[in-house]
Amino acid sequence: MSKISAAITAVGGYVPDFVLSNQVLETMVDTNDEWITTRTGIKERRILKGEGLGTSYLAIQAAKDLLNKGNIDPLEIDLVLLATATPDMLVASTGVYVASQIGATNAFAYDLQAACSSFLYGMSTASAYIESGRYKKVLLIGADKMSSIIDYTDRATCIIFGDGAGAVLFEPNYEGLGFQDEVLRSDGIGREFLKMDAGGSILPPSFETVAAKQHFVFQDGKQVYKYAVTGMADVSELIMQRNNLTNEDVNWLVAHQANKRIIDATSSRMGVDDSKVLINIEKYGNTTSATLPLLLFDFEKKLKKGDNIIFAAFGGGFTWGSIYLKWAYNRE
Repeated sequence: MSKISAAITAVGGYVPDFVLSNQVLETMVDTNDEWITTRTGIKERRILKGEGLGTSYLAIQAAKDLLNKGNIDPLEIDLVLLATATPDMLVASTGVYVASQIGATNAFAYDLQAACSSFLYGMSTASAYIESGRYKKVLLIGADKMSSIIDYTDRATCIIFGDGAGAVLFEPNYEGLGFQDEVLRSDGIGREFLKMDAGGSILPPSFETVAAKQHFVFQDGKQVYKYAVTGMADVSELIMQRNNLTNEDVNWLVAHQANKRIIDATSSRMGVDDSKVLINIEKYGNTTSATLPLLLFDFEKKLKKGDNIIFAAFGGGFTWGSIYLKWAYNRE
């Protein structure tokens, strides 16, 4: 039997209807469209509205989109991985609830949390399960309701993040397509630069933590930017070298949509032309775990069987990495 590789065979996505534009943010905090666009590349972001709707709602919609488009029976799914930094609640796994709601009742499920690198790490995990030969269909969903942990009076963070979800299905491939290589990294030095102080085991919720706004995301933008530019560029260049890929060999760069300048720095280090860089940050902002699958969702028709794709991400903690994958199908 030929060697098993793990290939993406289907893609789905979902973003909420409500659009939070830079012009609206101008009325909320001391900022303006030109400042936001110049420094981040973001024009608008989507926000999930509605009582009782959390990350699971986003994930369920993205998964249903994938299942419907691919005419896939959810009972055939072996595993559901939910990559997220904003689970519905602590303790009870959000991924388990999502699996039940989409009818994947034969699957086991769990959450995977590595901040903005969650989906990238999830790709590694899903591929390992497939390559082991143990499972045939692994559904990986990246979903985050970042608006639930954003202080909309803090102009350093509220301009960046949005809500959304994307999903991919991994299946065995015997043509040498799919997952090829990975370079994954982490460094605890980033613990203080991008975080939410309260709500965890160190600082449980209290009247004091709520009053002090410690349940919102804090980001030291300069430090995160410095490490992200270096980290994403380093691993993306390394994975090309390790696999003897030239800039001409790379068909697409699928990079975490955190900041347009970070994406530009990564593609520049790789020598990849701008025409090969998939970008939708202007529409969605940083959707954390959802940025990579939403790129695949938006640009699926551009991707051709055999295309060499480099994925790259950087997240809080710090977590970062790059994955090399060969695309496995053509979407009519």
